[in-house]
Parts: sequence; C-alpha cells; structure tokens
Amino acid sequence: MTSDIRLAFAHPEARAEASAPADPRDRISVRDHVVAVEIGAFQAERGQTQRVRFNVVVELRPHPAPVEDDVDRILSYDRITEAITAELAAERLNLLETLAERIAARVLLEPQAMRAFVRVEKLDRGPGALGVEIVRNRAAQPLRALDPKGEETTVHPLVVYLDNSTIDAPDLSARLDALLARGLPVILCVGMPPQAVATTGHPAVQRRINLLAIEQNAWRLAALDPRCVVVSSRTEIDWAMKQGQVIAWAPSKLMLDSTDSPDGPAQDGLALALWLAEHVAAAQLLMPEGLSAPPGSHVPQAYLPR
Repeated sequence: MTSDIRLAFAHPEARAEASAPADPRDRISVRDHVVAVEIGAFQAERGQTQRVRFNVVVELRPHPAPVEDDVDRILSYDRITEAITAELAAERLNLLETLAERIAARVLLEPQAMRAFVRVEKLDRGPGALGVEIVRNRAAQPLRALDPKGEETTVHPLVVYLDNSTIDAPDLSARLDALLARGLPVILCVGMPPQAVATTGHPAVQRRINLLAIEQNAWRLAALDPRCVVVSSRTEIDWAMKQGQVIAWAPSKLMLDSTDSPDGPAQDGLALALWLAEHVAAAQLLMPEGLSAPPGSHVPQAYLPR
C-alpha cells in the first residue's frame, strides 16, 4: 500500500485506488454505515451502546459472463452489511481490530471478493472518530476440504516445489507416495521446462510466455504420474483436494488475476511456489536440497527428504 501521508486518512476507496495495479479491479463499497453496538475494553464501555461507523471497499475478480442486470450474478451490498451484522451478533468484542478482521474474513469468503478494505470507527469516545483500518487479501484465506464426516473444514496443504532433476528422477512415484503419507493435500509446483523458451524483449509478453512454459512443465509432470491433475484456479484447487487428487499447479490464471503476485518475468519457479504457499496458507513449503526460497515469508520451509 502507498505510504503517501495524504492517503493516511483518506476513505478506503481512495486507498484501494492508490494501491491498485495498472489494470485496476472493479470495486463495490459501503460508506458510513453506522450501528449502535456495545463494544470496548474499558469498564465505561460495558452495559451501554455506542455508535460505530463502518466503511468497507471490496475489490472483485472479473466477472466471467455478462451480468445482464441480474442481482444473483454480482456481489451484493447486502452481503457486506450482512457480514457486519453477523459479526456484531456473534459475541461482544473488546477491540475494533478483532471486529475488522472478522468482517474482512467473512467478506473474503464470497467467491467474487479478492481484497477487502475495512475501516471501523467509534464515534462517541471523544471529539473525533477513533478507529482502525485494515486491508486483507483473499490469499490469506485457508483452502477448504471435506473431513471424514463429509463436512467442510479448513485445511493447510503441503506446497512442494520440484525442479527438473526431481521431476525426471526414477523415484518420482515413491517421492509422491512419501508426500501423500503425511496426510495433507499436496500441491506440486514446477519451474521453467528444460528446453529453451522463446524470448521477446517485451516484459509483459515475456511474463505470459514464461508462465505458459511453466504450465507446459506442469503438464509434463502430470504425464509421469496418473495421480496428478493440472489445475489453474483456486476453485479448481479446492475441488481437486476434495477429490483427494495430487495437484500440479498451472500458475497463469492465479498470477495474472491477483493484485499481489510477484513482479518480473516469472522465471523463478520457487518464488512462485512460495507465493502460492502464502496464498493458500500452506502448512509448509518443501523444496529440493540446495535451493533457497526468497526471504521474508512466514510459511515454514524445509527440504524434501532424499
């Protein structure tokens, strides 16, 4: 997000616009939604209500089909106000920070929502408004799978980066067996293929070419083991996990749709794997010995067993 001080107290709509990529997403917003609620950590705030103001901006994924003036095809404003109402009704909270986090998390469960800006302010605690503002990305939302009872639950998969020597190793099938024995869904990521890739000198075009080359390498991996299925979207990842399939990730769609994907020509397959691991709240990122992922991630990292 921009550090320009003039945006520090701007409406979330302005902050969303300032941090948008060159091809910005559509946005919907709820402005100045005021609710009387009991909230606060101080004794003086208990047993009485105070006015709390909500401003929420949600960035949306591109709609795949014409809207045709049909409310069922869009993310309705009601879904945002319902998220606010539901979190206020769930329990009494001490902190605005907790309330903002929960509203953002609930909004980001909507299929169309990609990023949420949530500002929550107390209006009766002083001469001005006292509040917090957060920005949360869909990347932080865990994936979902079915538990043994058939009920949906959150899950943190293993994200595994395989270099070409590992893909071509004769014990690939045994390595996959060992990964599956850990009892977690497995998402396999690969890098550039062993053969040369066309170069253009045009950064945006080259990025797409490299992503497509990585996808070709994912298909090559899938051809080596029938348990692997190539998927490209978050929805497909969710579905494949529910089917118990080993996922080979084709990165173009998620990379090009996301506002926070790594910049550059997309040649570093391990960096993309780390980004995906963060995106799906992975339990761990595994990689071949001798490699090292870019620093700064909170995802636990380890080497693949020999």
